[in-house]
Amino acid sequence: MGASRVTVATLEGIRAEVITTDRLTTRVLFSGPDDGVPVLFIHGNFSSATWWEESMLALPEKYRGIAPDQRGFGEADPAVKVNAQNGMNDLVEDAIALMDHLGHDKFHLVGNSLGGLVAWWMMAAWPQRLLSVTLPGPGSPYGFGATTDELGTPVNDDYAGSGGGLLNRDLIRNIREGDRTADSPFTPRSVLRLLVWGPPFIPEREDTLLEATMHVHLGDRDLPGDHESSTNWPYFSPGKWGATNAMSPKYVGDLVERILAAEPKPKILWIYGADDPAISNNAASDPATRGQAGLLEGYPGAELYPHQPMMKQIRKVLDDYTARGGEYEEVAISDSGHVPFMSHPDEFNRAFHNHLERNE
Repeated sequence: MGASRVTVATLEGIRAEVITTDRLTTRVLFSGPDDGVPVLFIHGNFSSATWWEESMLALPEKYRGIAPDQRGFGEADPAVKVNAQNGMNDLVEDAIALMDHLGHDKFHLVGNSLGGLVAWWMMAAWPQRLLSVTLPGPGSPYGFGATTDELGTPVNDDYAGSGGGLLNRDLIRNIREGDRTADSPFTPRSVLRLLVWGPPFIPEREDTLLEATMHVHLGDRDLPGDHESSTNWPYFSPGKWGATNAMSPKYVGDLVERILAAEPKPKILWIYGADDPAISNNAASDPATRGQAGLLEGYPGAELYPHQPMMKQIRKVLDDYTARGGEYEEVAISDSGHVPFMSHPDEFNRAFHNHLERNE
């Protein structure tokens, strides 16, 4: 563990431990009884386990909330990197190793954003471990960026416009410099307010959640990760390191077919903010959206580089999952952005807790 890293404060009722498995040393947050039914919470990009604390404390008494800092984030060992060529497998296997270490053979799984991608991959690889799956604002199972339709067809053969090159360099610089202001659209606080919380909502614990963002690991093998040049607009393609490169559809492979073929099929709750700016059919960080806004020069137009239809992709996979014997429930929370578990906790917890109870 890096001696210079500072642990972010936790709420009363949350216990923080440093746990070492055969894969990773990291901070893990706990709530509820040690012998409770385990609920594993997987955080998103630019965040950490800290983001789940209110949801963990709201669990009914019989549940044990468990939330690790994933590799590349928070208090995870900074020497351990995400090999993007494995897609989400590094993060999946870290989570499985943690649950093995804690003695939990079966558990409920919750994943937001990047954590939702981890959940898709875990459904493909470890369905027998899952009591249920809850997807609040998940990424598309086809990854982020550079696909054209609900089947995940790539825009071009090198997946240009996805991966580490897409991250805004001003944002990365401002994190590195510790800018906690809202003085420009590209400070971490401003990005969280615009793309994550969703105006006008601002969390009561915004400063603490911002600290979690400031604790992401930075570099060519972390965030933003590396990238390669491309002859296709926007002239960069995915690299090989870091979580954002691992999100590229380049590394998805046959994931969707493996999800659909996996047995057993845990029941899924897909719950999302109806006004989510981060995951939609024209997401704010989509290269097409950024190109239209002049944030990526030379945009060739929607005919040559369309928006990724993320919501259509998710719904198509879930409908196919149902056709193959699975079940899912879809809940859209009005006036909510990317983190409905924060902005609308009563509505989120009502659906979430009912889902847990039905799938013991």
